[in-house]
Amino acid sequence: MAIIREDDLIESIADALQYISYFHPPDYIEALAAAYAREESPAARNAMAQILVNSRMAALGKRPICQDTGSAQIFMKVGMGAHIESNRSMQEIVNEAVRKAWQAEANPLRASMVDDPIFARKNTRDNSPALLHVELVAGDKIEVHVAAKGGGSENKAKFAALEPSDDIVGWVLKSVESMGAGWCPPGLLGIGIGGSPEKALGMAKHALLSPIDMPELKRRGPQSKLEEMRIDICDKVNALGIGAQGLGGLTTVLDVKIETFATHAASKPVGIVPQCAADRHAHFTLDGSGPVRLAPPDLRLWPEVILETTDSRLRKVDLDHLTRAEVATWKAGETLLLSGRLLTGRDAAHARMAKMLASGEKLPVDFTNRAIYYVGPVDPIAGEAVGPAGPTTSTRMDRFTETMLAETGLLVMVGKAERGPEAIEAIRGHGAAYLIAVGGAAYLVSKAIKSARVLAFEDLGMEAIHEFIVEDMPVTVAVDATGASVHTLGPAMWRKAG
Repeated sequence: MAIIREDDLIESIADALQYISYFHPPDYIEALAAAYAREESPAARNAMAQILVNSRMAALGKRPICQDTGSAQIFMKVGMGAHIESNRSMQEIVNEAVRKAWQAEANPLRASMVDDPIFARKNTRDNSPALLHVELVAGDKIEVHVAAKGGGSENKAKFAALEPSDDIVGWVLKSVESMGAGWCPPGLLGIGIGGSPEKALGMAKHALLSPIDMPELKRRGPQSKLEEMRIDICDKVNALGIGAQGLGGLTTVLDVKIETFATHAASKPVGIVPQCAADRHAHFTLDGSGPVRLAPPDLRLWPEVILETTDSRLRKVDLDHLTRAEVATWKAGETLLLSGRLLTGRDAAHARMAKMLASGEKLPVDFTNRAIYYVGPVDPIAGEAVGPAGPTTSTRMDRFTETMLAETGLLVMVGKAERGPEAIEAIRGHGAAYLIAVGGAAYLVSKAIKSARVLAFEDLGMEAIHEFIVEDMPVTVAVDATGASVHTLGPAMWRKAG
């Protein structure tokens, strides 16, 4: 019988959670590098280049790949013959590991968990509790998979109670199209089929933990109907032309994973959980011999990449002297380099500002002819102006866009993924613009931020309004002043007729 010490379990989980915050799995790097090499869309290729460069920088600097360091998702298979030396519940043990990982002095991670989820939504400040899944199995060891899932990809999960005769592939394709780019492709799709509603979604998430093997599967050919379905869905999703960051291109998914379970004769539950470009997970086994330390990946895995942002022909923008006339000259798909003072604000700040404006209160910050960045950065460590600071999903700010543009003088917004029709109409109507930074390149983006200070709403933590001083921050014009959207134009150009 293996005796597992509580401290060994805590230490191993905490170490693995830190590990995955800055190391991509080798199979993801290899798959993305191959996709980058064959990509023909310049915009998508540039986005992949930034993700690859950011990944290597994060690995070298041991700082988070993405500013959304995610919710801690722990999958455990506990051998029924194992003995855990502890008087606490497994949830309490794992929560302590999460607190230890998120509050590490050398690499503090962004706390994103709020409780309660309905009313107060108060940040727990240490990212606990973990989302824990435990299965009792034969044996005397404990097998652990740790993952960190960001809100952008989690929010795009889909479920349907299909009829037994319904077409699964067709439903998956419609669902992926409806996801937009807020889940930060290129990534993976986890699909769970069967069981019950909660079982299907659980299998979809668990499927994302298995190694990427689509290239090998295609080389040797499918050996089952399930493998045929995986290849079929992968090819048809990529044929949609969504591409990296939704900019249009050849690769939207690197792999499709499917898990199944027996189900009721009247049912066919199907769940989809997408995995973003911040693919973060690791696996280890505790056998009673002590804590586990994961070996770092070989740095030779990362390809040599030259970023387009070094091109001297790119347009430079002075944020301190923005004018509506200048913004009107920007075109959807154009790459800009931003320098100057950049305000920040996301969900909670926008909700508070909308309330203040509705009640006639003066805002604490002047947005006239300014740009706002939808971001919740990681806390900095010594030598950093700010921690990793990639964009958050912009559609959550759509409901506030007309108010902000009409009542504050705001001129430019920066985020990630597409905007909805309501926001695009507001942008067009006010002659404004929406720009995107690459999701999954948070550490790279942070290097363009030279200083940061809180201007308002300090109580909101990472959601407070900051002022960044940025230098040559790379962005793409996603919606220009005419209302043209690169997230419509790009995929339409690369979509294959089916």
